[in-house]
Amino acid sequence: MSDAGFKLHCPFEPAGDQPAAIKKLVMGLQRGDQHQTLLGVTGSGKTFTMANVIMAYQKPTLVIAHNKTLAAQLAQEYKDFFPANAVHYFVSYYDYYQPEAYIATTDTYIEKDAMINEEIDRLRHASTQALLTRRDVIIVASVSCIYGLGSPKDYEAENLKLTVGDELSRTDLARRLIKVHYERTNADLTPGTFRALGPVVEVIPPSRREIYAIRIGARGIEEITELNAITREVVTERETVFLFPAKHFITNQEARRQAIVSIKKELAIRLKELEKTGKPLEAERLKRRTNYDLALIREVGYCSGIENYSRHLSGQKAGEPPDTLLSYFPRSTSSGQADFLTIIDESHITVPQIGGMYAGDCSRKQTLIEYGFRLPSALDNRPLTFEEFKSRVGPTIYTSATPSNYECKVSNQVVEQIIRPTGLVDPEIIVRPIRSNLKGAQGSTLDYPGQVKDFIKEAEKEIKAGHRAIATTLTKKMAEDLSAYLKEAGLNAEYLHSDIKTIERIKILSNFRRGAKEGGFDCLVGVNLLREGLDLPEVTLIGILDADKAGFLRSTVSLIQTIGRAARNVEGRVILYADRVTGSMKSAINETNRRRAKQVAYNKKHNITPKTIIKKIRDISESIDNERERALADLVKLDRATFGGNTRKIVKEKERQMREAVKELDFETAALIRDELKLLTAKKK
Repeated sequence: MSDAGFKLHCPFEPAGDQPAAIKKLVMGLQRGDQHQTLLGVTGSGKTFTMANVIMAYQKPTLVIAHNKTLAAQLAQEYKDFFPANAVHYFVSYYDYYQPEAYIATTDTYIEKDAMINEEIDRLRHASTQALLTRRDVIIVASVSCIYGLGSPKDYEAENLKLTVGDELSRTDLARRLIKVHYERTNADLTPGTFRALGPVVEVIPPSRREIYAIRIGARGIEEITELNAITREVVTERETVFLFPAKHFITNQEARRQAIVSIKKELAIRLKELEKTGKPLEAERLKRRTNYDLALIREVGYCSGIENYSRHLSGQKAGEPPDTLLSYFPRSTSSGQADFLTIIDESHITVPQIGGMYAGDCSRKQTLIEYGFRLPSALDNRPLTFEEFKSRVGPTIYTSATPSNYECKVSNQVVEQIIRPTGLVDPEIIVRPIRSNLKGAQGSTLDYPGQVKDFIKEAEKEIKAGHRAIATTLTKKMAEDLSAYLKEAGLNAEYLHSDIKTIERIKILSNFRRGAKEGGFDCLVGVNLLREGLDLPEVTLIGILDADKAGFLRSTVSLIQTIGRAARNVEGRVILYADRVTGSMKSAINETNRRRAKQVAYNKKHNITPKTIIKKIRDISESIDNERERALADLVKLDRATFGGNTRKIVKEKERQMREAVKELDFETAALIRDELKLLTAKKK
């Protein structure tokens, strides 16, 4: 295991409240404080503060965010701060997920349906492998980190070490790869697949994009070459490679044998219970489904929904918590306690989210068990309870502009970070009516157009000045409708909410920051997704529509968080559209004004002129796109050399290949060829 330490890379030093906050938090860790809270206002550089704490503490770190978008942003920021260290992104790999469920009232069984994002799956494998091989690791995760993942001992034990000179036949290597759930293919390679081409076995590990070409001769492995997956150019020659399993749920043959015996015993007991209570239909259903799964586990070592048998496969007792990402983090060899730092970002949202996962999952599975769709042991495939989570993490730092009572109560200390290094102050807050034909905001008798038209007028001013504007609504449907209306009114607008896929959400935010002049757009409409943690320094106007409507989205905490989105720009301001001032509005306005007064006084005392944050537009998907673009450019270069620079011939051949790929339903290859054609024709022009 690598013992390389964290090395912080940053062109600037801590400023404002940051030096004091860093010192207090590090001292807290050194004296053994298990819980600390960083109350940092939006734009105060909480991530930079925590990066300095990680640098001082020098231990593996888990950062938990409450949604995938925020996690992606944090992952990119930590990558920038620690370019020489292992910073990884761990979120749910589902673009779409419908869990298995049964609705008794309508006798409706809903089969599990999911769409796995292969790129995110690769990033998950990269995370776990980094944790098992080095210490300088930062994992930025969503709450998926508390869900069952498979045993790290089994995952590590089953990895293949291949070295030049190993006495190994091609058949033996293929068997070993299949044993750890690599899929054999004759088509294009993807992570977790392999193919045999004569004496060469080509494989892509689940955590990488490169091909390992393993040449096997009469005496075993003769050569291991790392290839570019697109151009097939040689990247490097290797003496040794490690191939971790293609799936996190992995068990050896003996464990599977014992699991099959254990599952059969549980099945027999459960069938008697069902028959005794007069449920023959449920008993027959359970018998048929379980035996089918057992046959698959026996023959291929895997079945759909194998995680529901995780207790049997791992050898754990009933009721014991499952292995999760937390199990992959190091523990002290002497005490057995967690030997890593946990940072819970936007803790006022993330902590309740962590605490609420177990109950919902348990309720759904209880119904499946009652009606014979699953064995009772399926209950052990679950997220951790909040108490189990707390017992599996070590020192924890909560960060939020609005920490809840829980964080403040359990924390050994609450550290305030209100002064921003840039001198930026909290935005000005304006209250205007919702309805039209009311008195204007300044008490004039002129007709007032209503919240939407007023927002359009104000947004146009900001966009003309080169800035961005945000409108927040109460529902997804309202966000979509308002976005369409703004487009009709001439604004370059888009909506954003939780139904949009992870990678796409990240790209939308990046395009928003770029603005219409650089191929993006200028006005974003969202719901609660926009409340916490999004770093958008180009935004100078936020319109909170229907601010006086009671509910979660217009609570004091939500309003303060939303207001904070405009605090990264000198010209930032917020308009609360309301026909009355609610208690939540009053509290949010008062707290914002308190912080603003303190910030203004500090700037005056230290002769500081506020400066808008200037931040490079980057996201976690950018590296994916850049690598694809480089690969396509290399492919075009290779094809030009093959066809003697005749673009016409290349285009003709590529069009033929694309049609063939479509016929074979190989849409990924077809899409790749399509993109190459675009690049070729663009160059031709």
